[in-house]
Amino acid sequence: MTAPPAPAVRVLRGEDVLTHADALRSVYVDAFCAPPWNEDEEKAAEFAARLHRDARRPGFTAAVAFAGRDVLGFAGGWTTLPPFPTDRCYPQAAAGLGARRTVDWLGGAFEVNELAVRPGAHGSGLAGELLEAVTADAPEGRAWLLTSVQTPRAVAFYHRQGWIQATHPSPDGKGIVVFLGPRHPARGLVPLPL
Repeated sequence: MTAPPAPAVRVLRGEDVLTHADALRSVYVDAFCAPPWNEDEEKAAEFAARLHRDARRPGFTAAVAFAGRDVLGFAGGWTTLPPFPTDRCYPQAAAGLGARRTVDWLGGAFEVNELAVRPGAHGSGLAGELLEAVTADAPEGRAWLLTSVQTPRAVAFYHRQGWIQATHPSPDGKGIVVFLGPRHPARGLVPLPL
């Protein structure tokens, strides 16, 4: 018996990703509606609506992993344009970095907004492959993302992939942290934790 072929990762730009919107929503549900994220059907519906808007953002790129016709995972993001956003978790990111670093390090950089793989693909290296594919063309290597500190597996994953944590959680251990990609030129400027 032969092993199934390795998933094929395809990079899609702009609205081309919408051809696979239903499959991406299914992956999102599998990845985020279980612990530790515990999102609900409403969040999955919000993701689906957001995907249609996000696909029109400047620089939108998605890496999608296919096993035959099945989608096993995806990563997506876009170029962060000025002014720096003030919705969602962005104010926490800006507060952690300070105004100057936010503009210098994140402005014009590629922001990874979503990374999700089906539970059956965990531990296969697929998430790292998707992350690499979606950030391969980041301008001057400038890629960034934010994640919740209440998901230690995600934080550990990004560290293993060579991303550097640029902000540190509040003393109560809640909130989000900003990571800079392995080729981001500001990596050496990140202050060490106290």
